[in-house]
Amino acid sequence: MNTMRATVFQGMNQFEVQEVARPRAGPGEAVIRVTLTTICGTDIHIIRGEYPVKPGLVIGHEPVGVIEELGSGVTGYVIGERVLVGAITPCGQCHACLSGHQAQCGHGSGYEAIGGWRFGNTINGAQAEYLLVPYAQANLTKIPNELSDEQVVLLADIASTGFSGAESGGVRIGDAVAVFAQGPIGLCATVGAKLMGAALIIGVDGDDTRLHMAKRMGADVVLDYRNTDVVAEIKRLTGGGADVTIEALGTQATFENALRSLRPGGTLSSLGVYSGKLQIPYDAFAAGIGDHRIVTTLCPGGKERMRRLMEVVRHKRVDLTPLLTHRFSLDDIREGYRVFGERLDGVLKVAIKP
Repeated sequence: MNTMRATVFQGMNQFEVQEVARPRAGPGEAVIRVTLTTICGTDIHIIRGEYPVKPGLVIGHEPVGVIEELGSGVTGYVIGERVLVGAITPCGQCHACLSGHQAQCGHGSGYEAIGGWRFGNTINGAQAEYLLVPYAQANLTKIPNELSDEQVVLLADIASTGFSGAESGGVRIGDAVAVFAQGPIGLCATVGAKLMGAALIIGVDGDDTRLHMAKRMGADVVLDYRNTDVVAEIKRLTGGGADVTIEALGTQATFENALRSLRPGGTLSSLGVYSGKLQIPYDAFAAGIGDHRIVTTLCPGGKERMRRLMEVVRHKRVDLTPLLTHRFSLDDIREGYRVFGERLDGVLKVAIKP
């Protein structure tokens, strides 16, 4: 069989499932048969034309599958093994990778991309029957037999990103942490803060379903910005400000509130992807003398990162399956995009089964 079905971006608000050429593995590459993937918020930005990619690209970047083909030079794997592949696919050999910044792999090497994010960005992605995996030796992670596809699929992107919000923010045992926005990544940031030992976790959103899920995933207190002065309440609850705030939406309002909610010496960990002009009011930044830190993070990837995240799941430290609220076949993916894009029926995350 030389073709496969795949979700192809055609232009702003235009995409469809088409028959396209099935990939073949070259040296150092692998092809996996995709058994489960997702729709991500970034895919919505692509479809709406808010993040530019080339027409004709297969989109999607959260793949779980079975090894179908191995290129020369890829060792330690066999056809038929179940694998998880991160949304970020570092090569393991460039300056960024060798310097410990795997998420930034590819800078200076001709990729017109944010760091190592290639699936559905610069190369064909995962909303398809088959996926070509670059640098397979560095990016194929075997899935333990006791874990299901549903238990690991969210590790590829949103969990790795959300957890890294707490990691990059330097959350310490006993910290007070406020997480702004409780969408899928914000919910994972809430989980990450709990895993890192935060004593008080405050989840902020304006959606009843997401506030309820925040409590379920580990938030001690939830604040509805529709009827609460969030900054004042965080300062009251924490006795002057949070040690770490995590911004998981990417808007001026959430960024500014996250900054205003910090104690002196606190850290704002930003996971949002911003468009337009982002401003830092001097008073919110204590005129630059508040010893604040602002850190940003791109989803950590690579097989060792995925292995570690699967260990957290395997040892029952976290269960992300409640976030998979809706499931569609590849043929019905257009409806999945509608439900997810319009936030219908309490949707959090949409799973796609090719």
